[in-house]
Amino acid sequence: MSLIFNRLRTRRPVTAPADGCPFAHAHPAPGPPLVPEPPPRAGHFTDPGQAAAFVRQFHREQPGTGDPAARVRAVLDEIDRTGTYRQTSAELTYGARLAWRNAARCIGRLYWRSLVVRDLRQLSSADDIATECFEHLRLAGNGGRIRPVISVFAPDRPGRPAARVLNQQLVRYAGHPAGDGGWIGDPAGAQLTARARDLGWKCGGERFEVLPLLVQERPGARPRWYGLPDDTTLEVRLTHPDHAWFAELGLRWYAVPAISDMTLEIGGVHYPTAPFNGWYMGTEIGARDLADADRYDMLATVAGRLGLDTSSARTLWRDRALVELNIAVLHSFQEAGVTIADHHTESERFLRHIAQEQRLGRPTPADWSWIVPPVSGGLTPVYHRYYDPVDPSLRPAFVAREPW
Repeated sequence: MSLIFNRLRTRRPVTAPADGCPFAHAHPAPGPPLVPEPPPRAGHFTDPGQAAAFVRQFHREQPGTGDPAARVRAVLDEIDRTGTYRQTSAELTYGARLAWRNAARCIGRLYWRSLVVRDLRQLSSADDIATECFEHLRLAGNGGRIRPVISVFAPDRPGRPAARVLNQQLVRYAGHPAGDGGWIGDPAGAQLTARARDLGWKCGGERFEVLPLLVQERPGARPRWYGLPDDTTLEVRLTHPDHAWFAELGLRWYAVPAISDMTLEIGGVHYPTAPFNGWYMGTEIGARDLADADRYDMLATVAGRLGLDTSSARTLWRDRALVELNIAVLHSFQEAGVTIADHHTESERFLRHIAQEQRLGRPTPADWSWIVPPVSGGLTPVYHRYYDPVDPSLRPAFVAREPW
């Protein structure tokens, strides 16, 4: 998250291994709850069944919290009276961490307990949200020692949809068409760039220009834009340990991948503004952001500077350029003292996470096509195994945000 849970990495469907489906071998489903879940009733904005199930899970997994019966009764009563309920700070914190633990596309879930949860549910104005998003980036950046952080703002309530951050990530580069039919900057940022310009933001036309934060307080309201202060955007300039010319390419990337366009769903409560981050795995930058043909598309440029034969795909020039690009990313972040993971180490850590969860009797759903890294996948241990199937109904979770 991005460690490694970056929705911007669009993956194509993969073909299952010849020996079977990569999503087989599920753990047995847990037994039914001791008390039947109450069915949803008219007027309930929040599903009481989901609320009760989450409260029971919270008490079951948190030693010392006692019998959940009284809390379940209080939650159901509040839902009956108001249509929804307010979670305690402890419930919110644990629910956000569980959402990370349940993220089937994330290879970095070994660290789910370390997520720093900022309870900002009292804030709903665009100004306040922008201010705290900037503080989020400062806390997460941490001078290069990246911390996993989530900032949870006001939830949706009956008749009162919460404000939303329109950016896909808190930090993102602008992109707009160039006169020659190409692109200046990141094509993936084109839509937000156009919207920000319509709102009055002045684009400088640079390759790595940080987009402003766009916040919309309610449906139909005009979004407000906020330029990111310099101290919120930690960036790393890319160099190569063996090729001095690499610095001449002028490449750089930001250090904190904070996803901001997903809804955090806990116990039936929806938090549409809950930006969260981990730290980068090198391949996300070196094999996707800078390499994809519909992003910065740098492979041909790197291959040319390396003097590679690009006349045929059989020379594997793309593969060789891709490796050097990824070497540059890992080298540069390390030299700058900024946290980043390599795909071999992170793959081994993910298997440790699976083993820990198995010892606790819990499944670890995983999307094989996202867990396997886009570079040298077959050389990593996550490639050669099956995973528990993805359950779209599993909660708490980070889910696609519903449009207004």
